[in-house]
Amino acid sequence: MSVKKLRYLLMVALLAMSLGLVACGSDDDSGEDAPAEPTASGESIQANPANGNAPTLTIGSKNFTEQIVLGEIYAQALEAAGYNVETDLNLGSETVALAALKKGEISGYPEYISTALTSFFDTAPEDVPGDVNGAYEMAKKDLAGDGVTALPPTPFASANAVGLLTEKAEELGVTQVSDLEGQSQDLKLYGSPECRQRIDCLLGLQENYGLEFESFTPVDIGLRYEVLDKGQADLSIVFTTDAQLGADDTYTILEDDKGVLPAGNVTFLTTPEVVEASGPDYEATIEMVQEGLTEKVMQELDARVDLDKQQASAVARDYLVASGYIEE
Repeated sequence: MSVKKLRYLLMVALLAMSLGLVACGSDDDSGEDAPAEPTASGESIQANPANGNAPTLTIGSKNFTEQIVLGEIYAQALEAAGYNVETDLNLGSETVALAALKKGEISGYPEYISTALTSFFDTAPEDVPGDVNGAYEMAKKDLAGDGVTALPPTPFASANAVGLLTEKAEELGVTQVSDLEGQSQDLKLYGSPECRQRIDCLLGLQENYGLEFESFTPVDIGLRYEVLDKGQADLSIVFTTDAQLGADDTYTILEDDKGVLPAGNVTFLTTPEVVEASGPDYEATIEMVQEGLTEKVMQELDARVDLDKQQASAVARDYLVASGYIEE
């Protein structure tokens, strides 16, 4: 059986577990499980012809795998609900994405709650509530004051993390970020271009941990593991939902022992004007298709794009079909 097929079956199994559903064995002798019925809410997306009269929705996302997959999930789900939908899945940083939303260039995009609080409102990472509901309510209030509507969050949370090869971690004798003290000045750190200005990235490592590095090199987010594999980087800023972290013990994540790199569930950001013009199916559809997005499922979706080199649009559709939100 191919690796891609195995990954697909794993995704289906994870979806079934995350939705609290039981998969039925197939009737043939392959031993493979059939996708479970249907979603956690027991609903599939119903097309509403009236939604076609609403203004066209442009769904955006930042330009890395997890965001693009999420953008595709939301866009395809809304299209299934009868909306006219376009996408802009290459927005860059969160500041660029928020600016596009405020200008009306996009209708909405997925954002990490902790990123919204720390980047848009200068909330110190240690002041971001530890529980998702508290963090969401804080972000929702702050964003509303800025003319932005934050929809309820996803089940999964994703956070920046300091990653390195396990053999390098053992060589350095490090298990948490504080262990880098006295060694970081000899280590090369790679991260996304905006990492230099972000408190939950390089800036936080410098200001809250007092770490200085031999060098910091901006790198495309898709190369954050490759630079470790090739020995270009000693340390790389990765995400806790990255598929590579669940594959084997090749990589190690250092414990954020000072809580500088806060966890973040995703909230879909939009505007009151878009919500009003789009009608109730807009919010309801977005909230519905999030129900199955646990951390394990998100890792699997990311893996199918990053490791199996599948198109994000196809992976998003498979998720929606396997969950029962849309038909094959």
